[in-house]
Amino acid sequence: MNTTRFQRIALAVVGAAVLPLSLTACSSDDGKDTKADSTPTAAEEKSTPPADDAAMTDKPFGPACAGVPADGAGSFDGMAKDPVATAASNNPELSTLVTAVKKAGLVDTLNNAKNITVFAPTNAAFAKIPKADLDKVLADKATLTKILTYHVVGEKLAPKQLEKGTYPTLEKSTLATAGSGESYTVNDTSKVVCGNVPTANATVHIIDTVLMPK
Repeated sequence: MNTTRFQRIALAVVGAAVLPLSLTACSSDDGKDTKADSTPTAAEEKSTPPADDAAMTDKPFGPACAGVPADGAGSFDGMAKDPVATAASNNPELSTLVTAVKKAGLVDTLNNAKNITVFAPTNAAFAKIPKADLDKVLADKATLTKILTYHVVGEKLAPKQLEKGTYPTLEKSTLATAGSGESYTVNDTSKVVCGNVPTANATVHIIDTVLMPK
């Protein structure tokens, strides 16, 4: 065998050995590229749009919301179908308020109103008033009407509007709201414990203290 022929055979053997290695390398590179292509870059992650803030603030919020029934007429979905006085009557935490509204003859007034906000005191809020005083108020229709209508604003107030504002009430005076996030107060004395509750004709913000007009 001459030298030239021997060299050609040697080159063929080396080439056959190198080819699989080359294919393996290409396959590895292709896999690496595919993985890189499927992984979002930091810039892409940063550009992902945040959750819709408007949608988040469109829902009820606050610690007392946990006590609202999950279904039925007293649930958020159930109350949304009824006018405000009827909706409140289906919430056991507002039974004292409902009794007061009936005694004042305000059921139809509230149910027939359009686009109002009701700051609704819980039973515990009424319980802060000495029983003798509460009984006296419940027996005095004029005083009771004045107090209850003070809790009603003639427009729907979204959480954003509660951050800082003064609003005229049905009683003809004003109340003031302040706060942010999910923490709001009314007249610096009453806290919103379950806010932004929808009813058919009103937005309800449930509060922990009865508001008293000046």
